[in-house]
Amino acid sequence: MAAVKTLRGLLAELRAASPNGCIKNNLASRYILAQYKKFQTTDQQLCKARDEALSLAQTYQTYLSSIRKYNELYKEFHGRGERTVRETADMVGFKLPHDPKD
Repeated sequence: MAAVKTLRGLLAELRAASPNGCIKNNLASRYILAQYKKFQTTDQQLCKARDEALSLAQTYQTYLSSIRKYNELYKEFHGRGERTVRETADMVGFKLPHDPKD
């Protein structure tokens, strides 16, 4: 089940990174699906490569989600020049002394 969850997570991250949100003809998604089919095993088989492939897939999923989150944070907090004191206070959740207290 961990493999299916990781596959879904990988495809979701690829979909989020895609400009149009469609990964049907994406080469990366085709490659990932081919690798999952290649390392698919039954309960009777023991496959060390499958465990390694799952670990690698989880690493890539973490990498893709970290890049997406970094870009979101960068876009939100990257300096656009100087901010006013009110903008800075609002951004970090503080109230200015002359603001009414809630």
